[in-house]
Amino acid sequence: MYYSSGNYEAFARPLKPEGVENKSAYLIGSGLAALSAACFLLRDGQMEGSHIHILEKDPIPGGACDGYEYPQLGFVMRGGREMDNHFECMWDLMRSIPSIETEGVSVLDEYYWLNKADPNYSLCRATEKQGQDAHTDGKFALSEKASMEIAKLFMTPNEDLYDLRIDQVFTDEVLKSNFWLYWRTMFAFENWHSALEMKLYLQRFVHHVGGLPDFKALRFTKYNQYESMILPMVHYLKAHGVVFEYDTKVVDIDFEIEPVEKLATCIHCIRGGSKLDIPLTENDLLFITNGGCVENSSYGDQDHPAEMHTAIEDGCGWDLWRRIAANDTSFGHPEKFCSDPEKTNWMSATVTTLDQRIVPYIQKICKRDPFSGKVVTGGIVTVKDSAWLLSWTFNRQPQFRSQPKDQLVGWIYGLFSDRPGDYVKKPMRECSGKEICMEWLYHLGVPTDQIEDLAANSARTVPCMMPYITAFFMPRCAGDRPKVVPNGSKNFAFIGQFAETPRDTIFTTEYSIRTGMESVYTLLDIDRGVPEVWGSVYDIRALMDATVELADGKSLNEMDLPFKAKLVLKEAMKKMEHTDVEELLREHHVI
Repeated sequence: MYYSSGNYEAFARPLKPEGVENKSAYLIGSGLAALSAACFLLRDGQMEGSHIHILEKDPIPGGACDGYEYPQLGFVMRGGREMDNHFECMWDLMRSIPSIETEGVSVLDEYYWLNKADPNYSLCRATEKQGQDAHTDGKFALSEKASMEIAKLFMTPNEDLYDLRIDQVFTDEVLKSNFWLYWRTMFAFENWHSALEMKLYLQRFVHHVGGLPDFKALRFTKYNQYESMILPMVHYLKAHGVVFEYDTKVVDIDFEIEPVEKLATCIHCIRGGSKLDIPLTENDLLFITNGGCVENSSYGDQDHPAEMHTAIEDGCGWDLWRRIAANDTSFGHPEKFCSDPEKTNWMSATVTTLDQRIVPYIQKICKRDPFSGKVVTGGIVTVKDSAWLLSWTFNRQPQFRSQPKDQLVGWIYGLFSDRPGDYVKKPMRECSGKEICMEWLYHLGVPTDQIEDLAANSARTVPCMMPYITAFFMPRCAGDRPKVVPNGSKNFAFIGQFAETPRDTIFTTEYSIRTGMESVYTLLDIDRGVPEVWGSVYDIRALMDATVELADGKSLNEMDLPFKAKLVLKEAMKKMEHTDVEELLREHHVI
């Protein structure tokens, strides 16, 4: 497997891998990584669909990319997905997945047309004092010291950040800025999360720094991620004969570990309550989704809280990874990620409006008609003075194909589930859907004498507790996540958010799809390049733009630099006069 860039290989079709007609594939889980791997096995590996088996413990596919209407609960989505234009592996795949809405076009086509016609941006990024604009006004509000802390982290070698927390590299100069408010709520970072991952995110998305305050960098699907992304992939796979085996829980895997080679030899499953063993040979490829950010998720309802279940049970993704990791040190260290759920949990809630009484409060903040079918909030609105650090969003409506036209479906989340609320004096994790809605309505600016009535009769709210939702952000070092294809592997790979691939960042759709692509291309030796991670971190133009944006538009001439630095700058500018360098600096407002 090798990386490529440009469009020479992007549009090429690889030759059929030698011997692929004699091979089979087993994929553990049916999340985005596994579904992507199956699609690449079909499209680029040219494997027979009937040779591909997806083993899923749940009754439906999709993993963390959900969005369902449950008979007893209503509409539910545990989270949302933000995409950017440089998700190279994702768009490489989606150009080949047919739309399930429009005949003759791809998922990429419809996504591209939608976001061109209705570009995303926010008109109110944060509120305070019960629904008033917090007037962050697109500013990062970083001091010179804070800017230097960010620049230092950006350039720190990875190995110097192993097992460090963010609050060990940033002081309050950063952690009390608008920058950190934007960053932590957009990406769900906590102060105690990985400094290494923070650095990787800064480098990965440096070309989008200017879009952080108003989300103009982001693009969204038309519906929830299950209907917009997962269902088209499932339709594509089933149309090619791929076998979906639900109610199949993988509890262990056998390996032969030799000094040079490693071979997966048997999958141990429980299907329908009965044990099932699937023997493997070198011609049987195994793709393992290890861990899982939505493992142990639980739902409440309008009148009951979502319970927090932290016990790791047999057959879940964490248990399977623990058993696998006992075989070889190259299979990673799951305990680094799943041993402290108090540091990896947060809660979300799906709110459905049942009449028009709440709608004006939403519209006042987002400054758009929520029923227009176009962008509504344009990303999350963060309640700056919320004890829960509450954020909420309404994407384009309807979010579900079956959603009534007079209803809105939105999403709420709180990073601090253990702190008492500002109106409902209880921790979020102890609140029913109605109580979470009451807290949200309070921060929308609803008069307090109307809050309980609206929460009870004008909305239906479904809470969700996710104990391991940010487990992948825990501080880590080299080897804690297994390589996508471990050294010496003959027939197996790790995929998803807890597999290791260089330069890309977790908690993205791109990461899941990239690991699926790299695993297939490696195990089948496909002679086509995997698109490299977008190289903005090496692009001087992107770096200059980000520098100026983080300084809230100030050029070097306007920054409060030390006296010696000003002298150095003055001398440097003399040498650059009437050169292309000077022109470039002026073009990007550095001077």
